[in-house]
Amino acid sequence: MLRATAVQYADELVRYLRATPGAERVEAAGSLRRCRETVGDLDIVATAAKGAMLVERFTSYPGAAEVLARGSTRASIRLKSGLLVDLRVVPERSYGAALHYLTGSKAHNIAIRQRGQERGLKINEYGVYRGKRWIAGRTEHEVYGAVGLPWIPPELRENRGEIEAAERGELPQLVSLEEIRGDLQTHTTDSDGRDSLDAMAAAAETMGYEYLAVTDHSPAVRVAGGLDAAGFRRQWKRIDKLNASLRGLTLLKGVEVDIHADGTLDLDDRTLAGFDIVVASIHSHFDLPEKRQTERLLRAIRHPAVQILGHPTGRMIGRRAPMAFDVDAVLAACAEEGVALEVNAQPQRLDLDDIMVRRAIEAGVQLVIGSDAHSTAELLFMRWGVDQARRGWATRRNVLNTLPLKDLLRKLRPRR
Repeated sequence: MLRATAVQYADELVRYLRATPGAERVEAAGSLRRCRETVGDLDIVATAAKGAMLVERFTSYPGAAEVLARGSTRASIRLKSGLLVDLRVVPERSYGAALHYLTGSKAHNIAIRQRGQERGLKINEYGVYRGKRWIAGRTEHEVYGAVGLPWIPPELRENRGEIEAAERGELPQLVSLEEIRGDLQTHTTDSDGRDSLDAMAAAAETMGYEYLAVTDHSPAVRVAGGLDAAGFRRQWKRIDKLNASLRGLTLLKGVEVDIHADGTLDLDDRTLAGFDIVVASIHSHFDLPEKRQTERLLRAIRHPAVQILGHPTGRMIGRRAPMAFDVDAVLAACAEEGVALEVNAQPQRLDLDDIMVRRAIEAGVQLVIGSDAHSTAELLFMRWGVDQARRGWATRRNVLNTLPLKDLLRKLRPRR
């Protein structure tokens, strides 16, 4: 199940359990808490004055289709959606240890337990022990502190170097949703969006954004009703008029220009020069041979108008595999040309994935997190993109749309 869908089920269930008399702390753990893009099941950790009462309420949840197991401090249910949920009620002193244990990942936990063993400690879901004596476990900070480490954010707990980074004091200060100042990929009813330019601007202003790039499609994406050059010029006039009335928000004239199979762009250079933001994306011919796909991407990246490569691998989670191309060559070209890579926040895309986010950062490539919103409601998808960027170790400095507008426009690749 896509994480964005699983979060809806988890949030509703957690709210329900927190309303139980005597419930103290209730939190979703597992892969959901680590912000993995798909979720197999839900793990919920709780403390309560009367654990049996919380278990009773859990197994009576209106959204449950079946009770799979039930004890005095733990139970399992299957939701009507098919999602499996496990509840664990633990003593207050074990809450941090249980939350850490059930958050995972398995590889991360094994490495932490090994580190504990080297210090004469045993670590499990009930706490940290020296021999038979409990010494820590009320909080995750206590668990990590017992093995000489600072707290490690859940998004990083994949045993991909986070423990070593923590030991060196080099954990990244991960980018946060609050640091995002604007959205650089959105669509309106001028192409395939479901809300008008005015409505999108009003929603972005309400969200407190400093800027919003309107990036409707170019003509090649026929199913999206893409605009031609004349259509964009008409839109620019409306953007100018709206900007004159907006207070805290600036609308940017943008485009999501299609990359043809040969790497050329779907609009003429004169038109492209008139945009504030040019996002170049692939929407067809995903199955080209690796060499041709690489050449296609490199040609687009080297076009002087292109500033951002949109949903760069073209994947759709569970529906379409990433395109085959030379990742190192594309990253090197982006770094050389100053082209940013998008972390597309649509829940079924999350493109780049977390591994590619980290590779891009290590290659010196800047990132942009774009909601790719096709409605005012989808502007809130930004949170999923931020979570994905965090899993890839991204900090504020790696993400261009954490910058104020003036700095953003200066930092984006200047058109030659």
